[in-house]
Formats: sequence, C-alpha cells, structure tokens
Amino acid sequence: MSAVSTLVRKDLLLELRKRESVPAMALFSLSAFVLFHFGINRSSVDGDLAAGLLWVTLLLASLLGVGRLFVAERDEEGFDAIRLAPVDASALLAAKSLSLLAFLAIVEVVAIPGFAILLLGPALLPALPGLLAVLALADIGIAVVGTLASALAVQTRARELIVALMGLPLLVPVALGAARASAPLLQAGGPGALPGRWLGLLGLYDLVFALVAYAVFDYLLDD
Repeated sequence: MSAVSTLVRKDLLLELRKRESVPAMALFSLSAFVLFHFGINRSSVDGDLAAGLLWVTLLLASLLGVGRLFVAERDEEGFDAIRLAPVDASALLAAKSLSLLAFLAIVEVVAIPGFAILLLGPALLPALPGLLAVLALADIGIAVVGTLASALAVQTRARELIVALMGLPLLVPVALGAARASAPLLQAGGPGALPGRWLGLLGLYDLVFALVAYAVFDYLLDD
C-alpha cells in the first residue's frame, strides 16, 4: 500500500505540474458536447439519446488519458526502477488504475455540468445520486482496462492508435452497460429506478478484468 500511494502521489503531482491529460480530456468532453448541441438540431435530449451521447463522449475522452498513462515510466526508465524495487508489479497496476480513476473523476466534475447545461433536458440533480453510482462502476472498468491497454501499447510507435484499437472493443460492455443504466435516470418525466441487471453487468465486468489484469500484468512488465 505504501508503494501504491507513493506511485499515485507521483502521478498526481506530475499531472498537476505538466497538465497534459486532465485538461485535454475535459476540453475534449466540453467540445464534443458543444458539437452535439449544434449538430443534432435539438434544444435538449433525454433518455437513451442523452445517455448515449454522455457515455460515448466520456469513453472517447478517457482514451486521451489512457494513451499517456505510462509515458513517464517509458521516458524515464521507470519500468526498470519498478522491477528493481522490492515491490510487487501489481503495485504499479493498482497505482496506475487509481491515478486514471482520479483523472476521470476530475474530468467528470467539469463534463457532467457541461453536459447538463448544453444538452440535457431533464434536471440533473434528481438523477445525480443514481448517476454517481453508474459513473463509479463504469470508471472502475475504464481505469482497469485502460491501464492494461496502455501497458500493452506504451512501447509501440503508434501508441495512441494501438490504445484505441485495443481499448475501444474491450470497453464496449462498459459503454453499453453505463448507457443502459443511465437512460432511466435521464428521462424527461423524472428519474426512474436504476436497472439492477446493468449495474450487475458493470460490477461483474470490473471484477473479471481486474482479475485478468492482475494475472497478466507481471508478464507485460517483463516484456
């Protein structure tokens, strides 16, 4: 836990100084919402359409952070330092997943109000408690899969392209489950009940890929 907290603190301080990932992710999200606002020729959206626009935007924005997740370790030989240090490789996996999770949370603090102002027809506050639950489960899945995809792609030349080609297919269940779970919350008539089966799907997805990432990450670090 000490190694994980140290690595997370390093990532957060590095992002605070360089501001390379979070501002780009937030700007992309807001720009996409502006484009949707003018492009769909509707004053507001709700239900399935609102949920789809929200999660497609957040998913694509997350890829900007995923692509740069291991850049510092590659450029500064951080992988060798981790292998030489008396810590398990899973500490780096956990730290990077938590760092990406923090980036996503910060971006969503900006993106969700922007989405509500530019696109959403129903009021956001009544739906916010349920939406936060969906965001938490979806963000965990994005963080775990994004960390795994970034570790696979960081040593390649076309890093951003490889991240997108690997990450997007693996994250389709997250986008599907999050959109289906969010749609009842964004209905024009007021938020409905959270659909338990889609929340269960997101939770199961998070668990399965967390175990897969834990099982293979040590081999990725050796390669």
